[in-house]
Amino acid sequence: MKSTIASTWNRVFALLGRVSMYRLVFLELTLLAVLAFLLATLGLVSVGWLDILVTAVVLAVVNVAVDAAAQRILRLSWRIESSLITSLILLFVLHPTVQPLGLVGVAIAAAVASLSKYVLAWRGRHIFNPAAVGATVLTLITAITGVFALGTSWWWVGTPILGPVVLLLGIVVLWRIEKLRVVALFWVVALAVGVVNLSVQSSLNGQAPDVWSVLWTQLWSSPLLFLGAFMLSEPLTMPPRRWQQLTVAAIVGVLVGWAPAIGTFPVSLGQERALLIGNLIAFLFAVRTAVRLVLVSRAAPTATVRELTFRTKRPLAFSAGQYIELEVPHRRPDARGTRREFSIVSAPEDLPTLRIAFREGGGAVSSFKKALAEVEPGGTLPVTGVWGDFVLPRDRSAKILLVAAGIGVTPFVSQLRHLSATGDVRDIVLVYVASDASELAFRADLEASGVRVVAFTRDEPAALPSTWAWAGGTRIDAAGLHREVPDLTQRHAYVSGPAGLIADLAPALEKARSITTDAFSGY
Repeated sequence: MKSTIASTWNRVFALLGRVSMYRLVFLELTLLAVLAFLLATLGLVSVGWLDILVTAVVLAVVNVAVDAAAQRILRLSWRIESSLITSLILLFVLHPTVQPLGLVGVAIAAAVASLSKYVLAWRGRHIFNPAAVGATVLTLITAITGVFALGTSWWWVGTPILGPVVLLLGIVVLWRIEKLRVVALFWVVALAVGVVNLSVQSSLNGQAPDVWSVLWTQLWSSPLLFLGAFMLSEPLTMPPRRWQQLTVAAIVGVLVGWAPAIGTFPVSLGQERALLIGNLIAFLFAVRTAVRLVLVSRAAPTATVRELTFRTKRPLAFSAGQYIELEVPHRRPDARGTRREFSIVSAPEDLPTLRIAFREGGGAVSSFKKALAEVEPGGTLPVTGVWGDFVLPRDRSAKILLVAAGIGVTPFVSQLRHLSATGDVRDIVLVYVASDASELAFRADLEASGVRVVAFTRDEPAALPSTWAWAGGTRIDAAGLHREVPDLTQRHAYVSGPAGLIADLAPALEKARSITTDAFSGY
């Protein structure tokens, strides 16, 4: 069962990985906006089609203009998709209108949202969700001044006719960024707390609570689905480890479901303010740094694998097995965008030297690949974050099976180098699947670790050390794996590589104690 789930998960991930996360979110929000516009022409949503159209234009113009000006002043690469995503989110959070004063409020929210990315930031990375900041500031201005025509956050997206679409689109994007479990926890907690809160209020007012009616209303007629899928899930405002992300999701869920009033102030905590509190907690979990890497050298461990060695300009903390998101700004980026995720090959103990590697195969050449190839030694590239839970268990007595498919060996090299550097001896077997012996990258690092390695390649590798064995072939089935790893049922399996290959390998690992995967979507 667990192998089937892992296989299906990774096949879908491989398909979604063909589009960058930012492009996918932009396309989904655009689709949702077009659908809402069409429904408005039929009178099926609470706002008019002209209100949606005019508000969308004002939001886009202001966001794009402010972002372009700020990025020009700060000499940053202009990312129009980021501006448009913020505009589309605000379109569903604010009250669309054609009234002049209301449009002034819309423009204020858009400008504040854009500026927050540069003002409320720590070393180049924004701390708070920009749309939540814009909506919050507008709501507070309106409450303080009493000029209610300026508007407030309204969350008109929370309606039964849009709810199923938001849920479907949300699942797709959450699958792409691997945050489905995190946001699902937020939804469950927010729903549970909201139902209890409203039921208690009904009882205090002398009314018998209708739990199912309250639950239905909370699910389809509230901002929960949209808030979780398109705002809470923003990677740049999430902490790096999954347990931290789950903690933030639970806290925001409680605050959204509870929604307490703030003293006598005429504003409740509100969904967007609850999200800002979550963003702050996430920031405190890991005070993130916008690290810049200086390219030192390039190498080619195999005919298809390329390795880049960098020097970090600021301190960088990571755990062996985690990955970085590297940005390569360039003109006219394709659908995959200007950012890619790369597993770190080096160990934390190797800092300030940091190495990454990737496969350079056939097929169409992305704009990212071209831009990365043009970076010369001495060139500087920004790291937008360090993430990942693909780390070895703390229990040193746990038996471990590492399964590397091609370039998927990279996080294992980091882990094994870390174990060697710290003197941590563990019972580990590495199964390394490659097209042929010449594609077994980082052999020196693997041999130095002393772990047992089983190579699945078409031809037999030359000069194998005593801890290595050649299993022949490039395809692993359950019988072949059990033959090479007789105690498979006692081992925790960690599988790394392209998502499609992980899906193919999953059935052979059915008998392992557990399966943890690290899928690559390509670069």
